Amino acid sequence: MSDVITNKPYPVAEPTGHQGGFDIVEVGSADKNYSSAFHSSGRAAGYSGGHNKGKWVYTDKVKDHFLHPRNIVVDNKPAFEFNGIGEIGSPACGDVMRIWIYVDPISQKITKCGWKTFGCASAISSTSVLSEMITRNGGMPIEDAKKISAQDILTELGGLPTNKIHCSVLGDQALRAAIEDYTQHQK
Repeated sequence: MSDVITNKPYPVAEPTGHQGGFDIVEVGSADKNYSSAFHSSGRAAGYSGGHNKGKWVYTDKVKDHFLHPRNIVVDNKPAFEFNGIGEIGSPACGDVMRIWIYVDPISQKITKCGWKTFGCASAISSTSVLSEMITRNGGMPIEDAKKISAQDILTELGGLPTNKIHCSVLGDQALRAAIEDYTQHQK
């Protein structure tokens, strides 16, 4: 499978080290990585420690989007022409999301989306699936894209652990900021 924007194979997560029983997994090029950790048994670092102790709590779809993120930007900007950019989050708290979009000026549909994040597996997976949601079937009208909620993303992913739901809001907030940026430049 390949990325719909670049038509290149998806970046594949590769274990790059081991620390405290977890494999450190990085996605991207040597100088622009997105990291998370997976237990050597294959479970994500955020697997449950409560009443589900030791059980995998991410869906297969979350794992797939983390290991094979769609529409991820590994350079400083996407290879496609874009007319909207949104960034949300704070490097101080550890979660930062940037989304680039291309809105077709005639149809007012988002036809291309690229993104970059410094965040956990849930943030990566949530934004990857969001990028597919807004570009499938020829693109989503910007008015519909503005209405996408964190719950819509969670539903598309098949859910996230309760303590990771806050990670899914980065994508929809950054998307709305990118749409606002596009709208401001059209005036």
